[in-house]
Amino acid sequence: MLDRFANPTRFLRFADRVLPWSTGVAVLGFVVGLPLALWLSPPDYQQGESVRIMYVHVPAAWLGLQTYGLMALAAAVGFIWKHPLATMAAQAAAPVGAAFTFICLVTGALWGKPMWGAWWVWDARLTSMLVLLFLYIGYMALASAFDDPERGRKAAGVLAIVGAVNVPIIKYSVVWWSTLHQPASVFRMDGPTIAGGMLLPLLVMALACHGLLVSVVLLRLKIALTEAKIRALRLVQTGAG
Repeated sequence: MLDRFANPTRFLRFADRVLPWSTGVAVLGFVVGLPLALWLSPPDYQQGESVRIMYVHVPAAWLGLQTYGLMALAAAVGFIWKHPLATMAAQAAAPVGAAFTFICLVTGALWGKPMWGAWWVWDARLTSMLVLLFLYIGYMALASAFDDPERGRKAAGVLAIVGAVNVPIIKYSVVWWSTLHQPASVFRMDGPTIAGGMLLPLLVMALACHGLLVSVVLLRLKIALTEAKIRALRLVQTGAG
């Protein structure tokens, strides 16, 4: 399976088939989810209307974590099986994951001010999410810090793999330490504890964000492959000249 999609031509055909569906999911998800989240869902009995920030904050947090996990996995595949496309996928995903993580932190601050009385506290969940943003930034900086692109990709890949230890720390920080964040209320062994009127828009917004992630990463990968092809053609032309 990996060998099949490691071929750029096959991957581009796959991307062309997936892109309309993922884009459609994103557009339809936001068209349905935003009105549900901002107007039609009920206010929380404690948080009031400020609970609506949750419909952006929580999906952004999920996507920030998931994207980093996939990025670290792609970097590992690039090291183990020497698939250039896996490394390119990690590089394509990094800015998107960083954007979701940044949105998570900003919306968390907007949510925290009315709920906790402060824009920021050194809570275990907040601090580990900030570390995640720094890991994204460090990955992107390392990838472009060397004159030799291959050395940059290897250094960034090592950081991505090592930094993956932060993902379970973020996930289980509310269990391991006393934090201001509540425990998981959606993905639980005994089922969601969040009210159905809030769960539906949350899941729709999460689905829309996933569609957006897939579409943007695939587009960035297509651009990266096109640029690589152009560079290869120029090298051939230079050698022939």
